[in-house]
Amino acid sequence: MQTEGAWNEGGKGMSVYDIKPSGPDNSDWKVAIDEYHRYPEDVNIMQNLGMNFYRFQISWSRVQPEGEGDFNQTGIDFYNRLIDNLLKAGIEPMICLYHFDMPLALAKKYNGFLNQKVVSAFFEYAKKMIEKFGDRVKYWITFNEQNCFSLSSAFESSGYLTGKKTLRELYQIQHNTILAHCLVANYIHQSKPDLKIGGMEAFQEAYPYSPLPTDVEVTRKYKEFVDYNLLRVFVEGKYSTEVIGFMKENHLEDILKPSDLLEIGNNRSDFISFSYYTTSTLDSSQIPVGSIPNYYGQMGYKKNPYLLSNEWGWQIDPQGFYGILIDLYNRTHLPIFPIENGIGVRENWDGQNQIDDSYRVQYHRSHIRALKKAVRDGANVIGYLGWGLIDIPSSKGNVDKRYGVVYVNRTNHEILDLKRVPKKSYYWLQKVIKSNGTEL
Repeated sequence: MQTEGAWNEGGKGMSVYDIKPSGPDNSDWKVAIDEYHRYPEDVNIMQNLGMNFYRFQISWSRVQPEGEGDFNQTGIDFYNRLIDNLLKAGIEPMICLYHFDMPLALAKKYNGFLNQKVVSAFFEYAKKMIEKFGDRVKYWITFNEQNCFSLSSAFESSGYLTGKKTLRELYQIQHNTILAHCLVANYIHQSKPDLKIGGMEAFQEAYPYSPLPTDVEVTRKYKEFVDYNLLRVFVEGKYSTEVIGFMKENHLEDILKPSDLLEIGNNRSDFISFSYYTTSTLDSSQIPVGSIPNYYGQMGYKKNPYLLSNEWGWQIDPQGFYGILIDLYNRTHLPIFPIENGIGVRENWDGQNQIDDSYRVQYHRSHIRALKKAVRDGANVIGYLGWGLIDIPSSKGNVDKRYGVVYVNRTNHEILDLKRVPKKSYYWLQKVIKSNGTEL
């Protein structure tokens, strides 16, 4: 939904994003950057940059308009063309099966991933995509930033439309997405052993605000519930014992059906991937008594006084990136793949001169240096993907919050000509890639 546009073309069904309105600080999702029509141009831009790997998401409602039932060959053909163009350009594709855009029909009928019928529907959709594209696409992930389904944002990103957003509902959504991932991972390992599937998290790196023991403890507990519980599922096929204890204490243990746990127990990952932008600090004094650990991050957040930040308060912390790479490899001993990393900044193009985004060069330079240090210190890091190559609407639909090394000529409320304009960072990154990171 952040790239394709063409929301009502080629037999595509409606997704929950197609009914989101624009507002003062966000666009709607009907055009995005028109990737549906302009992908050959953008693949050429990738090839010229030197990229050899590209992650994209399949729009579930483009290939299966209702989210269940008949598939749409026109939508499948679009992704076939995209994959073939990428491979012809020497760019290996990675497919993400779900990036929060639940088919609207499933949201209305079942309230999204709250219902296990959507787990079954997702599994059927995933098998069809693997059948259609698995001959050319080796790397797969099921859910973008899957640990977000353990946070308050789970309700919006799961296709949940109605209800009171209870603790039980949160943990049911979390469990259902875990089960859906494991069904797909087990299917790939059993039926398509040449393919690789891994887990993907938005890693919630947090520091205690002070040495106060309660600050240290809420930080530890928060990360156990939103980072390491899912990581344990990806690697060992088990829930965290601490999370299970919390579920029992809150009378949620019936969510963990024996048949589900058996499926989860068979799951393993071929790599661990994650997104990384920023870190936070947690102040226990701000967290109300009785709050659930999943919400400690939003309740206890406090700005780190030692870090710079962008306009939206996302603090710049390459040291945190290094720490996550080392920590993930130490915990999993699996290949580690950071597949999102970047900085959002408000930018405008005057129609003539190159955008000087030296701040973006500095951001990526410092994070690539941190990655190189992690590799020297023993982490098996298999790649690095920035977010993003090209400006797209942010996760909240804000086109003005730009991450790309290529400017797209549109605003939140004016489509303009959508011209692609490389920024200063594009040419810097071109040299970095060509030198394999030796020229930073």
